[in-house]
Amino acid sequence: MPIKIQNDLPVKEILEKENIFVMDEHRAMHQDIRPIQILILNLMPLKEETELQLLRSLSNTPLQVDVTFMKVSTHEAKNTSMSHLNKFYLGFEEVRNQKFDGLIITGAPVEQMEFEEVDYWEELVEIMDWSVHNVTSTIFLCWGAQAGLYHFYGLPKVQLDKKMFGLFWHRVANRKIPLVRGFDDAFLAPHSRHTEVPMDLIRKCPELTVLAESEEAGLFLAMAKEGRQIFVMGHPEYDRVTLDTEYKRDLSKGLPIEIPVNYYKDNDPNNKPDLLWRATANNLYTNWLNYYVYQSTPYDLYGTPFK
Repeated sequence: MPIKIQNDLPVKEILEKENIFVMDEHRAMHQDIRPIQILILNLMPLKEETELQLLRSLSNTPLQVDVTFMKVSTHEAKNTSMSHLNKFYLGFEEVRNQKFDGLIITGAPVEQMEFEEVDYWEELVEIMDWSVHNVTSTIFLCWGAQAGLYHFYGLPKVQLDKKMFGLFWHRVANRKIPLVRGFDDAFLAPHSRHTEVPMDLIRKCPELTVLAESEEAGLFLAMAKEGRQIFVMGHPEYDRVTLDTEYKRDLSKGLPIEIPVNYYKDNDPNNKPDLLWRATANNLYTNWLNYYVYQSTPYDLYGTPFK
């Protein structure tokens, strides 16, 4: 899939070196099709790293995707330059009057705080409410999934005894749903979090359909509103070394952290980790774009009201 991004976005060169089809603005203007409009609310601290991971994940269908990055205005980013944010990111006020085919709300390193204590919580609630009427389908990732489940369905998160950290085995729970089409019966996916939404509460919520879960890690994938809301409790977008970087970062800070589960060969951090979840991640995002965005979205986003 050609991804349309700004010509000088720094990760563009990396994507091109990986043979990912990146289309610049000039070429996109000369294609007589309507691209899929995807908005990414990037709440992760290392924003350029997350940009690369998500753009890589969105690059596996024949659709043309026009990606817009959004930031929250009620929080000052400390790990990304203001020049990068000002050049490549929009604030909510700048997109409020637009409609999008898809929205991705990322995770954030604030999971051990109460939702209402997060400085941008009210702004995030406003964005989530706005998405109901202005976005065809929204993916909520990790803490973003916990925030969405809490806001829309009143499901609380609970503190874990230790960090859920590593690659965990999951099983597909409902093969009739197109979102998991092509998934293996059992698959590995990364988790990196200190909190979770208990599975018994999720199962008791009639609006939610569980699509994949783990005996160890709990929920991986659920959906509501016939796919208009999709909750992913893990980090399928992570690249090969993300967990390695997090592990060694926490070690260097003297934080309590165990070796990520099922990640290093022979459980030895000196070994290069195998990339064992990329096919699942590609499948997930491809199915989302095809079945819940492209197949569902109106050609004229502004001429057809959202339900």
